[in-house]
Amino acid sequence: MPVVFVSHGAPDALLNAPDAVSCWRELGQQIPQPEAILVISAHWEAQRPTASLANPPVTIHDFSGFPPALYRMQYSAPGAPALAERAVSLLSAAGLVSELHPSRGLDHGAWAPLSAMYPQANIPITQLSLVHNASAAAHVALGRALVPLRDEGVLILASGAITHNFGWLDIHAQADAAPLPEAQQFTDWVAKRVAAQDVDGLLAYRSAPHGADAHPSEEHFLPFFVALGAANGDIPLRFRPRFTYGALAMDAYLWQGVEQGF
Repeated sequence: MPVVFVSHGAPDALLNAPDAVSCWRELGQQIPQPEAILVISAHWEAQRPTASLANPPVTIHDFSGFPPALYRMQYSAPGAPALAERAVSLLSAAGLVSELHPSRGLDHGAWAPLSAMYPQANIPITQLSLVHNASAAAHVALGRALVPLRDEGVLILASGAITHNFGWLDIHAQADAAPLPEAQQFTDWVAKRVAAQDVDGLLAYRSAPHGADAHPSEEHFLPFFVALGAANGDIPLRFRPRFTYGALAMDAYLWQGVEQGF
């Protein structure tokens, strides 16, 4: 199976980011049908890697102040407790002390892109947490420990953001407006490093032009590093939906198994 990273944008992306939603739909159509999905979202951090046994996982509306239609949305997919246990087993075998959570549901970093990728909500899903205060390199190692899942029909979906600075946002920005130059420059820097498969360069992103400003805190970029580890050197394909709110890059990446060549 491939590995996918999506920038999930603001919570209202399903309502106000049609270009990103089209990208997510395309990803769901392009990749092979998974047996199950493991989601790593920026919106769940724990003291150690934690996978959810929830079956089914509830839809968490972890935001406030958005249109009522957003709170009515549900993503009623079945859970994947066996996958949660398998993920924890792999992480433990790699020396990463991990845990299971009995009931953690799907936050909007998970259900928003999945609603477009797999609208029938018929694929078993579990979430795996980020590790609070752990480095980007630690999250690459986490992703590498999960590589065997790809041979077991599991789609690893990482959901975060290429840029995530609220101070950069313009809530009145038109859809066709040019993005903030700093956000565009950092987004393109990431793309160049991904294309070159320069993991060391990406790990040092805070020294890149506008890197520290793009992520005043790291949690929204850490899912990208999990995907990078799970990609295990596969060839990346970049998707470039329009920016939202003037500075939220909506880039997605698909790392394809070399053998598949789709």
